[in-house]
Amino acid sequence: MRIIHLFVIAALVFAAAYVYRIKMESTARTERVLRLHAEIREQREAIAGLRAEWARLDAPERLQGLADRHLPLKPLVATQYDSMKNLPERPPRFFKPGDPDPIGAMLETIDAAVDATTVTGSVPAPEKPR
Repeated sequence: MRIIHLFVIAALVFAAAYVYRIKMESTARTERVLRLHAEIREQREAIAGLRAEWARLDAPERLQGLADRHLPLKPLVATQYDSMKNLPERPPRFFKPGDPDPIGAMLETIDAAVDATTVTGSVPAPEKPR
Protein backbone atom coordinates (compact mmCIF):
# COMPACT_ATOMS: atom_id res chain seq x y z
CA MET A 1 0.00 0.00 0.00
CA ARG A 2 2.89 2.34 0.69
CA ILE A 3 4.20 1.94 -2.85
CA ILE A 4 0.85 3.05 -4.25
CA HIS A 5 0.87 6.09 -1.92
CA LEU A 6 4.41 6.99 -3.02
CA PHE A 7 3.42 6.52 -6.64
CA VAL A 8 0.34 8.77 -6.24
CA ILE A 9 2.38 11.44 -4.42
CA ALA A 10 5.04 11.33 -7.16
CA ALA A 11 2.33 11.61 -9.82
CA LEU A 12 0.81 14.62 -8.02
CA VAL A 13 4.22 16.34 -7.74
CA PHE A 14 4.89 15.64 -11.44
CA ALA A 15 1.43 16.95 -12.40
CA ALA A 16 1.93 20.10 -10.28
CA ALA A 17 5.34 20.72 -11.88
CA TYR A 18 3.86 20.18 -15.37
CA VAL A 19 0.94 22.57 -14.68
CA TYR A 20 3.38 25.15 -13.27
CA ARG A 21 5.53 24.89 -16.42
CA ILE A 22 2.48 25.32 -18.68
CA LYS A 23 1.38 28.34 -16.63
CA MET A 24 4.81 29.97 -16.91
CA GLU A 25 4.96 29.35 -20.68
CA SER A 26 1.50 30.84 -21.17
CA THR A 27 2.45 33.86 -19.03
CA ALA A 28 5.61 34.39 -21.09
CA ARG A 29 3.66 34.11 -24.34
CA THR A 30 1.01 36.52 -23.07
CA GLU A 31 3.71 39.03 -22.18
CA ARG A 32 5.24 38.61 -25.65
CA VAL A 33 1.86 39.17 -27.29
CA LEU A 34 1.34 42.32 -25.22
CA ARG A 35 4.81 43.59 -26.18
CA LEU A 36 4.05 42.92 -29.86
CA HIS A 37 0.72 44.78 -29.57
CA ALA A 38 2.52 47.74 -27.99
CA GLU A 39 5.16 47.68 -30.73
CA ILE A 40 2.46 47.55 -33.42
CA ARG A 41 0.71 50.52 -31.81
CA GLU A 42 4.00 52.47 -31.74
CA GLN A 43 4.66 51.66 -35.40
CA ARG A 44 1.15 52.75 -36.38
CA GLU A 45 1.62 56.02 -34.49
CA ALA A 46 4.97 56.54 -36.24
CA ILE A 47 3.33 55.87 -39.62
CA ALA A 48 0.56 58.35 -38.81
CA GLY A 49 3.16 60.96 -37.88
CA LEU A 50 5.09 60.36 -41.09
CA ARG A 51 1.88 60.64 -43.13
CA ALA A 52 1.06 63.94 -41.44
CA GLU A 53 4.57 65.23 -42.14
CA TRP A 54 4.31 64.08 -45.77
CA ALA A 55 0.97 65.87 -46.14
CA ARG A 56 2.53 69.04 -44.75
CA LEU A 57 5.55 68.78 -47.05
CA ASP A 58 3.37 67.96 -50.05
CA ALA A 59 0.92 70.84 -49.55
CA PRO A 60 0.44 72.79 -52.80
CA GLU A 61 0.72 76.16 -51.02
CA ARG A 62 4.10 75.21 -49.56
CA LEU A 63 5.37 73.90 -52.90
CA GLN A 64 4.18 77.05 -54.67
CA GLY A 65 6.02 79.20 -52.14
CA LEU A 66 9.21 77.17 -52.61
CA ALA A 67 8.91 77.40 -56.39
CA ASP A 68 8.40 81.16 -56.23
CA ARG A 69 11.34 81.58 -53.89
CA HIS A 70 13.87 79.25 -55.54
CA LEU A 71 12.95 79.00 -59.22
CA PRO A 72 13.41 82.06 -61.40
CA LEU A 73 10.42 81.21 -63.62
CA LYS A 74 8.62 83.81 -65.66
CA PRO A 75 5.06 83.59 -66.97
CA LEU A 76 4.56 82.49 -70.57
CA VAL A 77 4.09 85.20 -73.14
CA ALA A 78 2.34 84.53 -76.43
CA THR A 79 5.09 86.30 -78.37
CA GLN A 80 7.77 83.88 -77.27
CA TYR A 81 6.57 81.25 -79.76
CA ASP A 82 8.03 81.46 -83.26
CA SER A 83 6.10 81.15 -86.51
CA MET A 84 6.23 78.07 -88.71
CA LYS A 85 8.19 79.86 -91.45
CA ASN A 86 11.13 80.42 -89.08
CA LEU A 87 11.53 76.73 -88.20
CA PRO A 88 14.57 74.94 -89.68
CA GLU A 89 14.19 72.66 -92.65
CA ARG A 90 13.41 68.97 -92.16
CA PRO A 91 16.57 66.82 -92.13
CA PRO A 92 17.22 64.88 -95.36
CA ARG A 93 16.07 61.26 -95.71
CA PHE A 94 18.68 58.65 -96.45
CA PHE A 95 16.21 56.27 -98.08
CA LYS A 96 13.41 56.70 -100.58
CA PRO A 97 9.82 56.98 -99.29
CA GLY A 98 8.77 53.63 -100.84
CA ASP A 99 11.80 51.65 -99.58
CA PRO A 100 11.67 49.69 -96.31
CA ASP A 101 13.28 51.15 -93.22
CA PRO A 102 17.01 50.23 -93.35
CA ILE A 103 17.40 49.89 -89.56
CA GLY A 104 14.27 47.74 -89.33
CA ALA A 105 15.60 45.55 -92.15
CA MET A 106 18.90 45.10 -90.30
CA LEU A 107 17.03 44.10 -87.12
CA GLU A 108 14.94 41.58 -89.03
CA THR A 109 18.11 40.11 -90.55
CA ILE A 110 19.70 39.79 -87.12
CA ASP A 111 16.57 38.20 -85.64
CA ALA A 112 16.40 35.70 -88.51
CA ALA A 113 20.09 34.81 -88.09
CA VAL A 114 19.75 34.14 -84.36
CA ASP A 115 19.07 30.48 -83.72
CA ALA A 116 16.78 29.47 -80.86
CA THR A 117 19.58 27.39 -79.32
CA THR A 118 22.07 30.27 -79.29
CA VAL A 119 22.92 31.41 -75.78
CA THR A 120 24.99 34.21 -74.37
CA GLY A 121 28.29 33.72 -72.60
CA SER A 122 26.67 34.10 -69.19
CA VAL A 123 24.38 31.12 -69.71
CA PRO A 124 25.95 27.72 -70.30
CA ALA A 125 24.90 25.99 -73.50
CA PRO A 126 22.56 23.06 -72.98
CA GLU A 127 24.22 19.70 -73.31
CA LYS A 128 23.31 17.73 -76.40
CA PRO A 129 22.08 14.17 -75.82
CA ARG A 130 24.45 11.49 -77.06
